[in-house]
Amino acid sequence: MVQILEKILKNPIYNETDQRLIQKAFNFAELAHRGQRRLSGEDYISHPLYAAYFLSQLGMDATTIAACLLHDTLEDTNIKPDDIKRDFGQEVLFLVEGVTKLGKIEYSPSQPNQKTAFENIRSLKKMFFAMAEDIRVILIKLADRYHNMETLKYRDKEAQKRIALETLEIYAPIAARLGMGKLKGQLEDTAFPYVYPEEYAWLMKNVKGKYADRMEYIERTRPILKHYLTEANISVLDLHARAKHYYSLYQKIKDHSMDAEKVFDLVAMRIIVPDIKSCYEALGVIHKHYRPFPGLIKDYIALPKPNGYQSLHTTIFCEKGKIVEIQIRTPDMHEHAENGIAAHWAYSESGKKIFKANLKETEWVNQLKEFLQDMKPREGITKLKIDFFKNRIFAFTPKGDVKDLPEGATPIDFAYAIHTDLGHSMNGAKINGKIVPLNRKLKNGDVVDIIKSKNMKPSNDWLRIVKTTEAKKKIRSWFAEEEKKKSELEKLSKKSGDEKITARKEKKKKIAIVSGPKGTPVIQGQTGLMYKIAKCCNPKVGNKIKGYMTVNQGVSIHSVDCSNIKKVSGKDKRILSVDWSLRSK
Repeated sequence: MVQILEKILKNPIYNETDQRLIQKAFNFAELAHRGQRRLSGEDYISHPLYAAYFLSQLGMDATTIAACLLHDTLEDTNIKPDDIKRDFGQEVLFLVEGVTKLGKIEYSPSQPNQKTAFENIRSLKKMFFAMAEDIRVILIKLADRYHNMETLKYRDKEAQKRIALETLEIYAPIAARLGMGKLKGQLEDTAFPYVYPEEYAWLMKNVKGKYADRMEYIERTRPILKHYLTEANISVLDLHARAKHYYSLYQKIKDHSMDAEKVFDLVAMRIIVPDIKSCYEALGVIHKHYRPFPGLIKDYIALPKPNGYQSLHTTIFCEKGKIVEIQIRTPDMHEHAENGIAAHWAYSESGKKIFKANLKETEWVNQLKEFLQDMKPREGITKLKIDFFKNRIFAFTPKGDVKDLPEGATPIDFAYAIHTDLGHSMNGAKINGKIVPLNRKLKNGDVVDIIKSKNMKPSNDWLRIVKTTEAKKKIRSWFAEEEKKKSELEKLSKKSGDEKITARKEKKKKIAIVSGPKGTPVIQGQTGLMYKIAKCCNPKVGNKIKGYMTVNQGVSIHSVDCSNIKKVSGKDKRILSVDWSLRSK
């Protein structure tokens, strides 16, 4: 333990004042925990010490390191808040209390009863409210969890499964949203064998050997690439191999029908160059010597990921035709890719370390806080995982504004993410210049243009299509408002004696809301899509019909006997099933 403490103190980022604070916090915590032991048999102080060492490696300030060393004293010892405030000040106490308030989350995704569901949400609210107050609280909690995962083997099997699942579904996604790619991978990989032991065993048996082969190939190829770059007068600060984390690899293999050969970034090559100009020059040199794989060139420098990640990615046919992914970035980009928000520390003019996070990268924390305030315990955490922790995609408005959405989001989700009124009035959508169905799943980098109409209204069908809780909430709110208007009209009609007339009007109105006017085409089970009646056959209500997705004019409605529609192959994906709306409720 003495060696770990010395490594923290010898870190050049800490001056003499910092070192004194850290040493004092260690002495205080060691005395408070003296006599306590972990299940591994080690002295308890080893846990906060290793967690503090982890944070010191991320470059966290001395105040955070001191708070981490003390983070279990209020909960597990006789130490009182006033003791910490007296010896270490209000800021350290604030952080320690913040971590203490999080308590232990007894996470149960199956939520067998209402009480468990309520406890889950209450614990999560504590965590994310604390995050919103000071991001350092969750960084200490992540360090705490990282060391607990390292020693999980000493827990019983039931606890191992619960803690590992909690890590996979809560803590690793938090690390990902904070841009801490390295920690995310470490948390997932330590949890993987406990949560999915059979899948982990399969991966080790079928893929582990491929890692070694690919690593050896990259090492042989590395000098060749470096030669090409230096020959072009590009300064290469570092060039190394990066092996994909096991859990991330398994998820990707599942997406490729369990064929590991289709995963090109099993081991990627990372090139670190001095500046952005050199990044693009290096990309040009690599493409000069090696053919790029079509569709796999990604510019995350011009279009960063929602968590701030920046890099150039290209996949090439490298030496002997092997497919290799190359990642090109500057030192700052690399630091952010590895450590995310923890890399946003800088020294002020007074010499004190201050936090300088990009507000765009942390605004989701406040969004999450608002989301949790409205969440009911019975809703559990399914919605939370979809809206905030599912894999993220980012799509753009035609003006270049970016929207961060969960994977599987649709144009309707996109419209409501921009503005409620835009969602209510949308009539269709174009993705990358082409009209698409409203249930089309968005992809990274899509440019989405929402087509709106004054006469359009939300459809009940949309509730089956949208992915985000926010969009569902706004759609349901619109229907609730319509019901309220209907109720008010009924009251007025009773006063005026026009009950029958008003009832007919409201019945017609409800038909329009639920399924559109009688005779409206219902396309693929959806109403509200842009369409036109084909002039070539001019189908009437009652005729059997089909739809054809045009490029710019929505769905063209034809009679099934139309010669033009018969010319199109039945396997053409642009042929859509269509019926006339005849519902009368």
